[in-house]
Amino acid sequence: MSVRLRSALFTPATHPERFAKAEEVGADLLIIDLEDAIAPKDKKSARATAFTTLNAVKETPFPCIIRINGLDTSAGLCDVLELLASPVQPEYLLLPKTESAAHLQIVDRLLSEKGLSTKLIGLIESAVGLKAVSDIAHATPRLTALMFGAADLAADLGCGPFAANLTFARVSLVSACATAAIAAIDSPFFDIRDLSGLERAALQAADMGFAGKAAIHPSQIAAINQAFTPTADEIAAARAILIENCRGVGQVNGVMVDEAVARQARRVLARAGQSAEV
Repeated sequence: MSVRLRSALFTPATHPERFAKAEEVGADLLIIDLEDAIAPKDKKSARATAFTTLNAVKETPFPCIIRINGLDTSAGLCDVLELLASPVQPEYLLLPKTESAAHLQIVDRLLSEKGLSTKLIGLIESAVGLKAVSDIAHATPRLTALMFGAADLAADLGCGPFAANLTFARVSLVSACATAAIAAIDSPFFDIRDLSGLERAALQAADMGFAGKAAIHPSQIAAINQAFTPTADEIAAARAILIENCRGVGQVNGVMVDEAVARQARRVLARAGQSAEV
């Protein structure tokens, strides 16, 4: 069964005692961060801590993502080389500042040479990456999702956190992911005190076509999961639509049912983690 991507909790690699928190609060994924959350002087020790901890708990794995450093940095190259030399096999690698298909393809080849099944997620957080997002989305079959990096992209564009530029960027990323049949994951909501703002942002992201949203604090997971999980009424309506669609064009609750509506119903059931079989 495939891993759901509704919620992914960022946790610094220097704090392995916090790794279990993602599972405790119901996150779908743990993101062990070797990049932004780690000071340059701590990169080496953070890497060693993360790999040692993951190797120790490999018998009962919780799905995790390791965010490595950029491939254009010595820390990023060390992250990849030491991962390949270790027995650790994370579910995903998250590549920051993905700006070309080649970034993903390089890591793909290295993982393939080692015989690893680790999947890739690209982080789109620069103007260059956004311009190449369609090519990036089709870079490799190993690519499972693209994540949107709002803060870095806003800094790159010189815009505010709620500017229309970022709405355009989100639409571009979701569209590229749709053409490649991969998931789109929205960036974190950075004000951990503003729960209502988080709820609005998560619902808006779900409505735009994102499959999930990253989080920077455990308290954000419940709201994110709720936003990206269909309600019982939505699930029931989706099943009714698929049943009606099998009979040809019809109506459910006054809404005409055709194949386009049925496709949306299948997406609702997929988001709920349920089969679309009628």
